[in-house]
Amino acid sequence: METATAEKGQLKIVRDPKVYLVGRQVTDDQSIAKFLEDEGATWQTDTEVGAERLAEVAGRVCYMSYGRGRKTNKDFIGHLIEVGHGSVLEHGVWSFLVTGVSRSFTHELIRHRHFSYSQLSQRYVDESDSDYIEPDVIATDPELHAVWCEAVNAARSAYDQLVKGLETRFTDMTDKTLRRKMARQAARSVLPNATETKIFFTGNARALRHFIELRGSEHAEVEIRKVAVEVLRIMQKEAPNVFSDYTLEPLSDGTFATRTPHVKV
Repeated sequence: METATAEKGQLKIVRDPKVYLVGRQVTDDQSIAKFLEDEGATWQTDTEVGAERLAEVAGRVCYMSYGRGRKTNKDFIGHLIEVGHGSVLEHGVWSFLVTGVSRSFTHELIRHRHFSYSQLSQRYVDESDSDYIEPDVIATDPELHAVWCEAVNAARSAYDQLVKGLETRFTDMTDKTLRRKMARQAARSVLPNATETKIFFTGNARALRHFIELRGSEHAEVEIRKVAVEVLRIMQKEAPNVFSDYTLEPLSDGTFATRTPHVKV
């Protein structure tokens, strides 16, 4: 992530998002072994990735094909993807923390209804010294950059004045935390969509594939495409058997788009 250097109080601009993988699926191998024993079945897999193991266990239960058919997890999951049996991929779940993104980004992200979200609250968090996300297409034009900075700085100044004035109006409240919250929740109305935010989201493999396909497209908005590309890079290391069919295609602006021959799995 590139951040424009600035002292406290000056406009701080973030150029690129950061994506952290903070949670992953695990399996209870003893319970799986007990299930196999009770069913008189035997099964071994060659992956240590919990979500990939779960997808195979779930897929094989549909036909009770333990110990038969495709021998490797990669072959088994690859077949599921080829035939579009995407529901099996919903059993593997990951959690991410994303920072250095704008409120414009999160307005688009939360349209993905199969993710679960927790986002920074502007009612509780002081935004007087927040970072801001400048679109690349504005940042590369000095005149437009100046216009953008002027607008953001005006909003920041208005926010500070509103918070100060509102806290004065709410002096009859003895609870300081409530007084600050009441002031910030009203003052935030002047903050631009460019205000930096942080969001935690959890999604299963199928939902992640859908997100990567739609938002990794060259037709997607640039900021959310950057996040989709970063999520893909993480997931190709994390669960290669589920995401290895994707490729990254360089675009003329120096960013990337995602590609897969297996859409809408």
